[in-house]
Amino acid sequence: MRLPRKCSMTQRADFARVKTTGQAKVGRWVILSTLADPSLDALRTGFITTKRSGKAHERNLLRRRFRALVQAHAPTFLEIHRFLVTIARPGASRATFAELEADWLKQARRLRLFPRPESPP
Repeated sequence: MRLPRKCSMTQRADFARVKTTGQAKVGRWVILSTLADPSLDALRTGFITTKRSGKAHERNLLRRRFRALVQAHAPTFLEIHRFLVTIARPGASRATFAELEADWLKQARRLRLFPRPESPP
């Protein structure tokens, strides 16, 4: 399934709002920031890949990988009415998809985006 266009963050003010008032967790390859907003009708996601992340083709690859992670894991989020910003750290282009996914999921769990697993009776 492809992410619809309405799920993309395009306004600079939205990125700034997530940065100033949201929560962020730093991993080895990614920084994941989030801000809950009940006024949103769906998940709004944005990706930041600076020149420190690598050359243009490496930055494009990172964005495609981040988009795939959101497509795969966002349906299981506790609350979908939120902003989600994924920032590539320097050297992230050297990481494999599995390493990026593990780091991204770890930060998402630390931000409590997923439901807690139920303990067995």
